Amino acid sequence: MIYCYSLLTLVAFWVALQISKRWKSIVFNTFILTVLILVVFLSISGIPYDDYMKGNSLLNNLLGVSVVALALPLYEQLRQIIPQWKIILSVTLVASLLSMTTGAILAWLLGATPEMLVTVLPKSVTTPIAMSIAENMGGIPAITAVSVVIAGLQGSIFGYLILKKIKLKHSQAIGLSIGAVSHVLGTVSCMEVDQKAGSYSSISLVLCGIISSVFAPLVFKMIYLLVT
Repeated sequence: MIYCYSLLTLVAFWVALQISKRWKSIVFNTFILTVLILVVFLSISGIPYDDYMKGNSLLNNLLGVSVVALALPLYEQLRQIIPQWKIILSVTLVASLLSMTTGAILAWLLGATPEMLVTVLPKSVTTPIAMSIAENMGGIPAITAVSVVIAGLQGSIFGYLILKKIKLKHSQAIGLSIGAVSHVLGTVSCMEVDQKAGSYSSISLVLCGIISSVFAPLVFKMIYLLVT
């Protein structure tokens, strides 16, 4: 009985995958459809969210292990990275610093405490890394996870559309941009539309995760000194 909710999550994902294959949409990608299916089911059945999370522990525990898997897309794209490593590294470095800085400054302008500044600082990297950064710096990992999901949803829904609207044509630029601010969810959205953009997005999300882990404490100290 303990793994029933994990099975429910997998079934919801499978249904979402079938819908996504038949109904191509950037807005309603596989992740968003899965979330919507689960929200509707839990609301109708009256199952408490806490019970669902406890019963879904099998999948939740895989979140930390998934960090290791992020090395795979980086390895697979080595041939593309090596000739352009300076440009890619420059873009991801600037994007990581801007993502952390703008998020923390906006939080401060809205009256956030130092604890909350740390919490939202890593919002644009993938969940396991973001939660680890927040926890090690004294933030609240649970709230960090929410901010990561919100950033990812925004990027997966609007990122590709906005970049195409401003007539950004290069798949490399699109992928690096979305991967830097919308991590895995943005990358999934890219993959469904443009495989090349998705590949560069996967490169970006891995590098931004590494860069954010290294520079997050320094960025926080700088912002904290400026606002106090």
